[in-house]
Amino acid sequence: MIVRILGAGQHGIAETHLDELNQLDTRLQNAVGAANEQAFAAASRVLPATVHRLGTPLPAETPAPSVPVLPEHDTGLGRMHALLANASLIMR
Repeated sequence: MIVRILGAGQHGIAETHLDELNQLDTRLQNAVGAANEQAFAAASRVLPATVHRLGTPLPAETPAPSVPVLPEHDTGLGRMHALLANASLIMR
């Protein structure tokens, strides 16, 4: 799977890492749903950092569809709530 982080490029992620990413995605969704700023701040740092850690950066010029797209690291809780709109970031 390819994951794009806005402002940070695309990363190839092995299918074996999807469970871990989905767990982090759920933490992020729960924090947004509960309007918990502290949990949101932690989860919004961990998910992209995990994509960087587990993924392989792809060259910028590589045309590749990327689903999902993670927002930039400084996206606020209100904006994230609008982006999620009851959907997950990581494909299940």
